[in-house]
Amino acid sequence: MLTLALLAPASGLAQALPPPPPVPAPAPDAISAMMSDPCIAARTDWPGLCQYRNQNRGVQTNPRAVFIGDSITEFWLTIAPALFAGDIVDRGVSGQTSQQMVGRFYQDVVRLHPRVVQILCGTNDIAGNGGPTSPDDYANAVLAMTDMARANGIAVVLGAIPPAGAFNWRPGYRPASEIIALNSWLRALAMQRGLVFADYHTALADAGGAMKPGLSSDGVHPNAAGYAVMEPIARAAVAQAEALRASASAGPNPQPAKDVTLSQRR
Repeated sequence: MLTLALLAPASGLAQALPPPPPVPAPAPDAISAMMSDPCIAARTDWPGLCQYRNQNRGVQTNPRAVFIGDSITEFWLTIAPALFAGDIVDRGVSGQTSQQMVGRFYQDVVRLHPRVVQILCGTNDIAGNGGPTSPDDYANAVLAMTDMARANGIAVVLGAIPPAGAFNWRPGYRPASEIIALNSWLRALAMQRGLVFADYHTALADAGGAMKPGLSSDGVHPNAAGYAVMEPIARAAVAQAEALRASASAGPNPQPAKDVTLSQRR
């Protein structure tokens, strides 16, 4: 029995904002670091703006959903591409923390005008990929992305951080309880703000908070079997977010908060 736990609270999306004024080209008579394509000369790209810049320009229609995240999202497209065969767009960047995702959220999500965004981040914050951090720093980044999405009429799915009992690139770390604590906060935020919470952790975790055997080759990144567990949760979450978005657009009387639990035998 696989349980797909989604929170479906009341929704309160803002109407999509009008397009901004045209952005000026680099001033031809100026001497500065501004250029039309900085990725050609970029020596550092902390937010990862260059990874999807050209692909974003090639997106011709507004996607149904954008999945923004770290390597767990990026590798999803490579290992289990079926989810992204239609109008769901993958915008994962390996190694990124939540703060880095904030830096590219407008480019990689808002400017594509999706109906839904899934935000899946936290593994690399806990691992300290960007240096020491705190739960408050993580919360600020998630809130910033959530607020940007909602201000632009995009429904939000918060993905639970997948389980991990250790990080092979951080010897000595034991992150399971930190992951559980941040997931509890994400769940509470979803209930408070009218978001969908996609509970990947419960579906993937063993009793000790590590990844179940057979679902990952390194205990952190899902393999094909792991993504097979995650995919129906993701599909259900996107559908639920779309329904909440439609409900919010239909009138000023949102549905009361409730838990929605879908079950599927495997």
